[in-house]
Amino acid sequence: MATILGPSSAAISASCGSLIYPSSKLVIPSISINTGSCSWKKFYGGIGIQGKKGKPQFHIAVTNVASEINSVQQAQKLGAKESQRPVYPFAAIVGQDEMKLCLLLNVIDPKIGGVMIMGDRGTGKSTTVRSLVDLLPEIKVVFGDPYNSDPEDPESMGIEVREKVTKGEELMITMIKINMVDLPLGATEDRVCGTIDIEKALTEGVKAFEPDSAASGWNTVEREGISISHPARFILIGSGNPEEGELRPQLLDRFGMHAQVGTVRDAELRVKIVEERARFDKNPKEFRDSYKAEQEKLQQQIASARSSLSSVQIDQDLKVKISRVCAELNVDGLRGDIVTNRAAKALAALKGRDCVTAEDIATVIPNCLRHRLRKDPLESIDSGLLVIEKFYEVFS
Repeated sequence: MATILGPSSAAISASCGSLIYPSSKLVIPSISINTGSCSWKKFYGGIGIQGKKGKPQFHIAVTNVASEINSVQQAQKLGAKESQRPVYPFAAIVGQDEMKLCLLLNVIDPKIGGVMIMGDRGTGKSTTVRSLVDLLPEIKVVFGDPYNSDPEDPESMGIEVREKVTKGEELMITMIKINMVDLPLGATEDRVCGTIDIEKALTEGVKAFEPDSAASGWNTVEREGISISHPARFILIGSGNPEEGELRPQLLDRFGMHAQVGTVRDAELRVKIVEERARFDKNPKEFRDSYKAEQEKLQQQIASARSSLSSVQIDQDLKVKISRVCAELNVDGLRGDIVTNRAAKALAALKGRDCVTAEDIATVIPNCLRHRLRKDPLESIDSGLLVIEKFYEVFS
């Protein structure tokens, strides 16, 4: 399954992965790993985490008109939300702490680059990803802009919006919630990236773009000598099971984090999962209401973490050790270093701290590096275990 979350204009989900994005801005968060006989479990911000021990600014004016329009939009959203198919609450997901953590960290810092979730069938991968929609925050966008341009980031502004800023025109701002789009397996390129309305181009002589979901940074669509570009950022969340085969290394490397999900073996926990699902199927509204307080608390934690993320610091010594781990594991490129630093800072923000610790790094580094290691067909040890062993070797 694939899903897209994003700030641009759309978001997507399909059986090979998931994408999340808001037109020009992003907002979005794991997988479980067995790395040894000695294990520990701690709870951060309500999320249980399994780990291992061992060795140029623009002035924007917001007018009353925008506020009134925003109020109308909020009312319309509430009405539409009530008529939508109920989504299983994220806070009600039992177990799978690694997968949940990875998803939350991506919501806090979309620049982490998404998550690839691999695991057995029927382990709640798609359910967990879809449940994330209730936790996605709102973002500022330019009102009326089809690409949801960011009013505060020149690099994420569409051409028309940028021209208005250059002329000194005031931008009307509105708040929209980041959306999620499920990407069907048979989706064609024009349905994902958008297409040019050739009929309108021929009859009216104008560039008409039919946006759908998509692209990273800037999306460029060219057809019949006509070219249109627009800002578009998204977070890709992919899911699948090992029986479907491995993804190409070039594609795997594009995912910021990799989570592994296993089937729950504890009998009592399995019973609890079955009972909770039965309650939801019987009365979705009542079930969602029972988790309303926990959902709101989680939303507040995410909002707080997002606002404090920029102030989180990581010591130079820890940065050097992260890069040593990557180098000694022969990780190609620097994406592993960058993502590990970002994920560790996002975790520290989620815990309400302004400084990254070695424990934060130990929690996220297997998810950031395990899918970047070169595969040895004769190697039977889980790649996450190799990462955590190297971590303790370097950090000790």
